[in-house]
Amino acid sequence: MNRIFDRLGLRTKISLLYAVLLIFSVVPVSYYSYWNIWQLFIENEAGHVRAEAKPVIAHWLAGDGLQNRRSAPPAEVPVRKALALARDLTSRNTAALVLDSSGHVIARGKRLAEEPDAPAPNPDYVSKALSGNNEITYWNKENGILYLTCLIPLRPEPDSPRVLGVIQVSRPLSGIRKILFRYGYMQMAAVMIVLILGILFGYWLIGLSLKDLRSLSLACREIERGNFNLKPDVRNRKDEIGNLADSFELMTNRLGEMFGSRKRFVTNAAHELLTPLTGLRGSLEVLLRDAVDEPETVNRLAKGMFREVNHLIRLCDRLLGISRVENAADVEKDAVELKSFFRRFQEQSGLFAPEIPVRIQEGPPVTVMADADMLEQILLNLLSNVLSHCPPETSVVSGWRLVPGFVEIWFSDTGGGMDAETLSRAFEPFYRKGNRGAAGGRGTGLGLTLIKSMVDAQGGNVRIESSQGDGTTVFFTLPL
Repeated sequence: MNRIFDRLGLRTKISLLYAVLLIFSVVPVSYYSYWNIWQLFIENEAGHVRAEAKPVIAHWLAGDGLQNRRSAPPAEVPVRKALALARDLTSRNTAALVLDSSGHVIARGKRLAEEPDAPAPNPDYVSKALSGNNEITYWNKENGILYLTCLIPLRPEPDSPRVLGVIQVSRPLSGIRKILFRYGYMQMAAVMIVLILGILFGYWLIGLSLKDLRSLSLACREIERGNFNLKPDVRNRKDEIGNLADSFELMTNRLGEMFGSRKRFVTNAAHELLTPLTGLRGSLEVLLRDAVDEPETVNRLAKGMFREVNHLIRLCDRLLGISRVENAADVEKDAVELKSFFRRFQEQSGLFAPEIPVRIQEGPPVTVMADADMLEQILLNLLSNVLSHCPPETSVVSGWRLVPGFVEIWFSDTGGGMDAETLSRAFEPFYRKGNRGAAGGRGTGLGLTLIKSMVDAQGGNVRIESSQGDGTTVFFTLPL
């Protein structure tokens, strides 16, 4: 059973659940309605029977001298008198019996063939009526006919505790059954129509809702084939599926960017490695062609090869640094008091780049949980970028301020700034757009990528504000 259910589609499963819930909600309500109407008919019919019988019984009691007599009333109902009472209560749709105080039938009211037969008295109900219970009403089936039976205790006086006998008045319920049959048939037809239309409408509505999920499924298959440009055909929905579609589109865009970045990374990495390797091969070819006899050429080629090897080492070191930061399970965080930290950094920056003094703009006293060595490396990398891409007269300012939940540190220079394309791809590995400073130099294109990895590893964010001619400011946050 479970295997069969597991093979069903989501639409079929939800439709089956919807159908079961609809059946268990409509059918009990319909049955309850039918039962209440049946009870209403029975109570109404019993009220009519008793209302018709009471004046006849009262007239009979007065006419036979059982009421308002000076002597005590008889202990039993006279048989001759009981027969007259039973006949007065019998009609074309009503059958009457008179029972004595022992529960035996002493008179039957049927005289004509068209008058109904009276059902046999029920001893249990008769004993209750003889004990003085005035509201005995029940229905029973006899000879294929359903009867409504009312038992009326026969008393000498309405408030007398003595019961002389019991009058049984019965009426066939064939007319009520016909009405209820038609009502039940109509109700059953209505229930079937509601169930069929409800299930079909639910199946259609569920399919319409799951249509967008099928579109998302097709989009996932296209992503598996490497197609990130296919957008799922999802309507503008505000429900959970709409939220899922929005998240899916964001994920698709992010995956496309990541795969595109990976392709560019591989291309740029190959280019970065190929350039020094090509230079090394050229130098080695010259050395192999009898250049060893020329000491000046050998010296020049050796220095060039040394530079290329250093470039490769720096490149590999940066790549390993990024890998170590991104793959670290956690960061060694300690309490870092920013004011004293920036004083130490200002002293170290004077040794690292004495030609570009760093001015510190102090913020409020604050202590953060951070990796002090990694934080120092971030600032030194930013200073290294200034050395590589900005003119010698560039001034540098760094400082911090508090923002909700974080401390924001900035590092600003007055260099040439970045254009829009460079700003949008600043954190992309190996991306460089020429040298922007007069100092020249050749970097690896991994400085900002490493900085972003180190900031992310400490739970912060990094951003850049820059425009050509107005310098560049790097902001990064650390959680308090």
